[in-house]
Amino acid sequence: MAKNLFDDFSPVSAKLWKQKIQFELKGADYNETLIWNSPEDIKVKPFYDKEDFTKKNTVSTKATQFKICQNIFVYDLEKSIEKGLDSIHRGAESLRFTIPEENVNITKLLDKLPLENIPIYFHFTFLSIDFVKKIDAIAKEKKATIYCLLDPIGQLAKDGNWYKTQEKNNFETIEKLSIETNSLSIISINSSLYQNAGANMVQQIAYSMAHANEYFNRISTINHPIVFQISVGGNYFFEIAKLRAFRILFTLIAKEYNHNFDCHLLVTPTKRNKTIYDYNVNMLRTTTECMSAILGGADTIANLPYDALYHKDNEFGDRIARNQLLILKEESYFDKVDNPADGSYYIENLTNQLAEKALLLFKDIEANGGFLKQLNDGLIKRKIQESADSEQALFDSGKETLLGTNKYPNKNDKMKGELELFPFIKIKPRKTLITPIIEKRLAEKLEQVRLSEE
Repeated sequence: MAKNLFDDFSPVSAKLWKQKIQFELKGADYNETLIWNSPEDIKVKPFYDKEDFTKKNTVSTKATQFKICQNIFVYDLEKSIEKGLDSIHRGAESLRFTIPEENVNITKLLDKLPLENIPIYFHFTFLSIDFVKKIDAIAKEKKATIYCLLDPIGQLAKDGNWYKTQEKNNFETIEKLSIETNSLSIISINSSLYQNAGANMVQQIAYSMAHANEYFNRISTINHPIVFQISVGGNYFFEIAKLRAFRILFTLIAKEYNHNFDCHLLVTPTKRNKTIYDYNVNMLRTTTECMSAILGGADTIANLPYDALYHKDNEFGDRIARNQLLILKEESYFDKVDNPADGSYYIENLTNQLAEKALLLFKDIEANGGFLKQLNDGLIKRKIQESADSEQALFDSGKETLLGTNKYPNKNDKMKGELELFPFIKIKPRKTLITPIIEKRLAEKLEQVRLSEE
């Protein structure tokens, strides 16, 4: 029997480690020097050991099975079909189509695609029973895996208005679809909205769970997985823990409704920390964010092209974004181990703290009328805005840095002639039921000043 080499060393307790660190600090205060407080009010220590591993939550993450997704906006049908087939040929393992209007020929769009092994996601700018039923018939005929990302509450939160439908309300439409379709997942939660608007991680998790709980309460039949569309930011280990906490809390809540499906996580890098100046740094940001997504347990990842803020969809940006994921999967071996974060004292501790704090906030929301009530009252938007303002103040003061923007900016970098898209908040005056939650990047104000001075 092999000898355990570690038996030759006496165990070192956390107390002894801390004493050694305090000695090395030469009089500096341990707490003030080495412990920092996150926006979620989590005190992060300089080291973690088995004494911090007090509660093991079972999180099943299948990194070996994550899919690389290609986003396609269906403006020209023939070009969208061509792009879908080309993306699959170049390494995409799933496709997410954005459908802008009901007159798109969905049968023709899907006809040439290898639906038997390529999952398809549909994002709509409308809500139509007939259109979704066409997709359901195709899914049934071709035994395809298709997710229709229908989220009326997310539409209200982002746009300020519900979808216009023939039914009395959007929930009635979803209820009919849940009964009349059998081959589709139709319910989605747009968690990305909260992250891109500036919510901290506890808020993102709790609001997403309360958001999902509204569907559990209002839709009698949910026989397929619910898809969470999630954005991940640059706080590497926290983002890994965030995705794990999503699964823990969803399982806890879904069990109360006898919903036995795991949630499906469709993850993309955030836009909040992306910049138009020194735009190549965006590739570094999205790479680490995709790494967090894989290790945290994303089912599917759609990378964000480095130039997505200011360029229209283009072959080069899409190819680079897709290749980043291919390198992580095929050359960095990120798909070789399931549950890769298991046993990390730090990540396990963060996962537990995020889950516990989010559960407390979720319970508070439910005790005070539920998510929809607080959304209509403006409370959700106000809380997100407070968090966003705190982060913006850190960025404006230089305490939170974005390389190439508020740290080591390249003064010779000119962008005014490169802007094919408007990269800032778009104001669209209209009558709305509620004030919508607005997505905003940290660098917008600084970038507007620099553009005006070019």
